[in-house]
Amino acid sequence: MGKLNIQIIPVTPLQQNCALIWDGDSKRAAITDPGGDIPRILQAIHEAGVTVETIFITHGHLDHAGGAADLAAALNIPIMGPDRRDQPLIADFAKQGARYGMEAKVFTPDRWLEEGETITMGGHEFAVLHCPGHTPGHLVFVNHAEKFAVVGDVLFRNSVGRTDMPYGDHNALISAITEKLLPLGDDYVFICGHGIGSSLGAERRSNPFLQ
Repeated sequence: MGKLNIQIIPVTPLQQNCALIWDGDSKRAAITDPGGDIPRILQAIHEAGVTVETIFITHGHLDHAGGAADLAAALNIPIMGPDRRDQPLIADFAKQGARYGMEAKVFTPDRWLEEGETITMGGHEFAVLHCPGHTPGHLVFVNHAEKFAVVGDVLFRNSVGRTDMPYGDHNALISAITEKLLPLGDDYVFICGHGIGSSLGAERRSNPFLQ
């Protein structure tokens, strides 16, 4: 088993960080949060020369999950996540799409995920953490071996996820960050749903929302 390789693929008008993650030896891969622009994602997969075996979804917002159904159909692969508590958001894709001028297909994941479960990609294990607040069923995927996490819209460089949308809960979001993410350790690095990633140590020290 080789090292994890990561390529960010910005998708949708909201420039959401879809990620292609693969094992350096086997070239087996996963796609996280394919919100849209499926031809762009397929082109990135082709250029990387990898075989995608699964889709990981952090939460049920359109820009993160709107293209999951089409990508799963194109590659004949399963969709994993999010937590079942985001089902009402996925079922509401039509209204979300009208709000942002985007299209998406409603889907039921092959497997709803829960905290404490482990999912794998190319032999690499990712622990599943339930981190609500931005959405009720938001998940974070943590690879302890590489000290790496996919945090979706929970935590950002010098910011945190929005909670002013339906189902948002600021107190729950801050609790998830301080009680589940920061204890992982300062040396854990993460990619977030938008913008440049960071480390948990940097955010613990300087993120104004966590002081």
